[in-house]
Parts: sequence; C-alpha cells; structure tokens
Amino acid sequence: MTDITSDAILDRMMALHPKVIDLTLDRVWRLLGALDHPQNALPPVIHIAGTNGKGSTQAMIRAGLEAAGQRVHAYTSPHLARFHERIRLAGDLIAESHLTEILDECYAKNNRENITYFEITTCAALLAMARTPADYTLLEVGLGGRLDATNVVDKPAVTIITPVSMDHEGFLGDTLAKIASEKAGIIKRGVPVIVGPQQPEAMEVIEQTAARLGAPILAYGQHWHVGREGDRLVYQDETGLVDVALPNLPGAHQYENAGAAIAALRYLGFDDTAFDGAVTRAFWPARMQKLAHGPVIDAAPNCEIWLDGGHNPAAGQAIADHLKTLPERPTYMVCGMLNTKDIQGYLRPMADSARHLFAVSIPGEANTLPAEQTAQAALACGLPATSADTVLDAVKQINATDPNARILICGSLYLAGNILKTHE
Repeated sequence: MTDITSDAILDRMMALHPKVIDLTLDRVWRLLGALDHPQNALPPVIHIAGTNGKGSTQAMIRAGLEAAGQRVHAYTSPHLARFHERIRLAGDLIAESHLTEILDECYAKNNRENITYFEITTCAALLAMARTPADYTLLEVGLGGRLDATNVVDKPAVTIITPVSMDHEGFLGDTLAKIASEKAGIIKRGVPVIVGPQQPEAMEVIEQTAARLGAPILAYGQHWHVGREGDRLVYQDETGLVDVALPNLPGAHQYENAGAAIAALRYLGFDDTAFDGAVTRAFWPARMQKLAHGPVIDAAPNCEIWLDGGHNPAAGQAIADHLKTLPERPTYMVCGMLNTKDIQGYLRPMADSARHLFAVSIPGEANTLPAEQTAQAALACGLPATSADTVLDAVKQINATDPNARILICGSLYLAGNILKTHE
C-alpha cells in the first residue's frame, strides 16, 4: 500500500462517470461480480427506503440492536463531514487505512469502466461489510429504491419504507404514485415490509407491490400503532403493548420513526432492552441537532442554535411543527438550499415560525441556490428575508440584534455538513 489517501481515491472515482446520478443496476452488478459478490455474504440485512425519516429510523434500529448486544454494520448517505461516516463496521466507523484499502481494490477491479461515485462507493461498503463479522447489516437507500445501488440483496431479513413524499421528481417521477413505486422497489418476494405513515396514493402502490410479491405488510395504522401518552411513547401491535421513554431525537415525527424501528426489532425477536435502546440511545446528526460548541456558538453565546438538514416540503412541515413545541423565543433562520429543491414548498410551513430569514449560498456546492434567490423565495412565502455572505456573518447579525434568539441553520445536508466540519 502506498501513501495514497481515501480522499485521493474518492476524487478519482468522481471522474468515472459524467453524471452524479444515473439510475441503473447494471454497473453495480458488473462490479459486484468482479468482487466475487460480497452482497451475498452480508450478515442479515435490514433495508430501509423512504423520503423522510429513513436515516433516523436506521439510527434507532442500530441503537436498539446494539443495546441488545448485537454487532451492527450500517451504511448511509450522504456523509456530513467525512466520507467515513457512511460506513460503520460492527459498530465503529471504518478506519482510514481500511477504507483506503477497500476503495483501492474496488477502483482496480472496476478497471476504469463507467460507474457513478455512489455506485462504486456502495460496492466498497458492501465489500467491507462482507469481510467483517457482525450480526446485522443496515442499508439505507441513497435515492429511490428500485434502481438504487443498495438494492442488490435477494433476501433481506426485513424491509422498511418510511413516509413517502414529493422529492427528487426529476429522477423518481412527478407524482406520489410514481415515487412510491420506486421506493417499493426494495420489497422482496416473501420478505416482510414494515411501512410507516403514508398518504393513500403511496400506500396503494406499496400494498399492490407487496401483494404481487407475497410480502407480508406490517403497516402503521393497520398492524401497529404508536403515539405519545404523557411523557411516554406507547407502541401497540397484535403481540401487545410497548411503553418506553420518548425518543431522544427531537420532533413529534420521530414518534412514528421510533414505531417503525420498534416494529422491526419486535419482528426480529428482540424485547424491551432493544426497544428502550432504540428510543434513548439513538443519535443522528443534523436532525434538529442543538449545537454546543464551535464558531457560531462563540459568535452568539447566549443564543440557542439548532442545525437541521431537512430539505423538502415534508421536512419543512416537521420542523415547523417542532418549533411550535419549543418554549417561546424569537426565532431566526439561516437557510441555504440546492437549486434542485422545492424551496417555497420547504419554507412555506415555517413562514409563521420565524421573524426573519438570512439566506446564504452553500460553500463549495456547484448546485447551490444563490442566496439572493433563497431570500426571494422566502419573501414570496411571507417570510422577511435578506442575504448574508456566510452562516457566521448571519449569526453575528442576529446576535447583534437579538442576543437571546433561537437560530435555526437549515435547508440542506450539504450546508449542515459544512457547519459540522468546524463544530463537531
């Protein structure tokens, strides 16, 4: 092994295909064949798709399994600060030396053939997981499901579909039914599918797919129920009632994610130890994460500063709902988004929750929406807005005006990752 780094190999991989996204499984199957089919040697797989909540649900399942003494692989995307975040082996983030070795092997086996960055790095993750002993493998879909690079396991232990909503219409379709069809592509013949809350149009597609494949459905509102009762979370299915603490991940939408996690854990045969671990030990960065230190905290020491990477209308609604549950405090937003997103759909639910929005461009992102356009979109939603050069500049302006404010930095996982590189 030379002194080459994982970052250097990842840069090479970016040049292997002219597109960032090109949905097909052909290139993945070719490379997996060259690697001797590592997807067939994984520990039992839990495969998770959905528009919102799949990352939080995965984090809860992992926390629950680990609380029960299980060793767990986990694959997620995108990363926030470092690529290593995408691959967790038996509980630990992949080491730099291991990642470099695996990436180098995949790059060589690919033999300079066309393949997207996500496809080849997913193959690398599967290879690393197949070679490391563990009890379970958690795979989070990157985009869609049917043609996603993670959709290569013939017989997962269980599949999960979290709430489906409008997002990535340019790749998945322009109706909820079309998007749901892509998500439902992870359902496998005879394998149970746990389904979170869905709009009727999406649920119909999921049910039709499951029926065609003989996949038993465990659906929210039909086969399991979950909700808050006082300061407890109560889950119930035909097996009985589970009474646990409220999730430590903030937001009422996390109750339903916790329900899907408990449904999966119960189906797999786990008990209260796993259920308690799922709701009390899960951590998922940039999902209403309260920042504790770093440059923005130093710039506004008496402000309450939150970070969230949600970026579609459903995420905007969830954030707005959560803000209404917090103690009264003047709230300001610092927002940067990609130009592929429905910005007004995202901002509209929050228009009554904030006094002012400071719009920023996302540093280093070619597809960032210019700050001026984000500000214009906010104004169109009835939210007072101005542009700022950077997040730090915006925070300083807010602090100068309202030093005890609540500040929400939001709009994109890429913006959140930029913050976390210097804050966590």
